[in-house]
Amino acid sequence: MKKKICVVTGSRAEFGLLAPLMEEFRHDKDILLQLIVTGMHLSSDYGLTYKEIENENFEINEKIDISLTSDTVVGISKSTGLAIEGFARAYERLKPDIVVLLGDRFEILGAACAACICKVPIAHINGGEVTRGAFDDCFRHSITKMSQLHFASVEEYRKRIIQLGEDPNRVFNVGALGVDNIKSIKLLTKEELEVKLNLRLKKYNLLVTFHPVTLENDTSEKHFQNLLDVLVALEDTYIIFTKANADTSGRIINKMIDEYVSANDTKSIAITSMGQVMYLSTMQFVDAVVGNSSSGIIEAPSFKIGTINIGDRQNGRIRLGSIIDCRPLKDDIKEAFKRLYSEDFQRGLRDIISPYGDGNAAKRISSIIKNYNTGAGLKKKFYDINFGTQV
Repeated sequence: MKKKICVVTGSRAEFGLLAPLMEEFRHDKDILLQLIVTGMHLSSDYGLTYKEIENENFEINEKIDISLTSDTVVGISKSTGLAIEGFARAYERLKPDIVVLLGDRFEILGAACAACICKVPIAHINGGEVTRGAFDDCFRHSITKMSQLHFASVEEYRKRIIQLGEDPNRVFNVGALGVDNIKSIKLLTKEELEVKLNLRLKKYNLLVTFHPVTLENDTSEKHFQNLLDVLVALEDTYIIFTKANADTSGRIINKMIDEYVSANDTKSIAITSMGQVMYLSTMQFVDAVVGNSSSGIIEAPSFKIGTINIGDRQNGRIRLGSIIDCRPLKDDIKEAFKRLYSEDFQRGLRDIISPYGDGNAAKRISSIIKNYNTGAGLKKKFYDINFGTQV
């Protein structure tokens, strides 16, 4: 009998990361891939990106609408509750042997809670990381404690999962799925990219993604405006914006992006959903990833380009020499750009080596999940790192 592996995705970026793993599953004769889509994939405000999944010829088994009509704290809380209910019903219908969850978003927390209650084992990807500026941080660690298998992207994160009390025999350092895509996807040429996006790159080019810092109160508008004020003064520079996630105050940022592009339409563009091929193809032709997206920390170093990481959202992640951290203040952001284009910094980029693996994370994860005994039970002992014993 085939093992039923259920993969959950709620955002464009997440699907892009999961795609190589899903390919491994669907080409394995011993595995029945099940797919549940939710969150931003089903929202017209975020591009109805479930259609991109269908265009990749993946069969969607369940669509769970969590009503992303509001990005207030009440709206996000309501969506999380709807996710728990919707996923419980979906698991009851699909009866998966194991569910695969990536990351730390609120809809993924809902999927994990439902799986735990429905007694479905969880394989969790990208645990052990720290992002002190977002409530995703506590969501991620909570999902870790509900999961049976853990796939970390670097050894430091693997050790942190074990520090949370997880059995070392179920915690694996496999590398980052984002590196798999960089190694395997055929990226567009500069000319193909310009045609696809209907733009003409300039001497300098930037890829900008700015998400709300969800553990701060009402800072998104002010901090993002500081960035926009610096960007508008840059000369001979093209700005490619990707829009914010469905986090609290994300709609404020997206409105500001639209207004900026409307006033600067010859040197900027806003894209709701680029897709993985377009996003990575764009990254290879820009000088830096700017904002506070994890892609600036994880994927950008593989292209040996800089990252200007603004504010606290990504605080706690592993840092490389290609990453310039700055406060969300105009003067600090200006100084970050000066450093980005300095000869010393640009020369140092040549020696950057990504710590996120060799591009074979999907193969490692699929093999471990395939061979995992899902009938072993859900009861877990707590691994005490002080004594190396389980209690």
